[in-house]
Amino acid sequence: MSAYSIELGGRVAIVTGGTRGLGAIIAGALADAGCRVAVCGRNRPDSLPKGAEYYAVDVRDADAARTFVDSVAAAHGRLDIVVNNAGGSPQASALKSSPRFVDAILKLNLVAPLYLAQAAHPHMVASGGGSIINIASVSAQRPSPDTAVYGAAKAGLVNLTQSLAQEWGPDGVRVNAIIAGLMATETAEETYGGCAAQAKVAASIPLGRMGTGQDIADAVLWLASPMAGWVSGARINVDGGGERPYFLDLVKGG
Repeated sequence: MSAYSIELGGRVAIVTGGTRGLGAIIAGALADAGCRVAVCGRNRPDSLPKGAEYYAVDVRDADAARTFVDSVAAAHGRLDIVVNNAGGSPQASALKSSPRFVDAILKLNLVAPLYLAQAAHPHMVASGGGSIINIASVSAQRPSPDTAVYGAAKAGLVNLTQSLAQEWGPDGVRVNAIIAGLMATETAEETYGGCAAQAKVAASIPLGRMGTGQDIADAVLWLASPMAGWVSGARINVDGGGERPYFLDLVKGG
């Protein structure tokens, strides 16, 4: 739970991929702020974030995504917030990435957020406005070797964010992206290595630690709140100051 209080009582929120990990923390933070929260995933987990409703959805399917959004809006009479959190990719050489793999990664990380946003737009307009928050990655802003398709998809998501903010601003729908930095998640060991490797990663970040789910959730709460009422099309870096440029270590002894 955040140490700071943002009140979002009466609002209805959707968090894709909200059944575990980062998504579950975001969903829990929105619920603590007073939102009615719906989460989705392809398989029901053993436990859900406190107060969250579960829907079985493959967000890569346009019809399924629209049915999900319409169902949540119908159940609660409105829709105010959509957090496009579902995403990710295993490591894969660009040279060896099959067409099926490429299609799946692009659909999950780029196309699915568009489907959710398209479905949410009319409901948000009917509610007097809304906030769409896309969870992107530092991979959108720098080379992403061995996850090239993922990086390209996240870069596309950032551009989509800015374009939708332009198109939908007159409708009262704000669209923003969070650029998540190096995160200490349940898959950190798979991504970065063991404790020693993670400690080195943390030490390389200006603020001295890797990010947590609560760091991202706090940014979501702010973007969803009236305090960010004139913020749209933004790329909010939640990354502890960013990654240290490698060239600095190369020229130290020069």
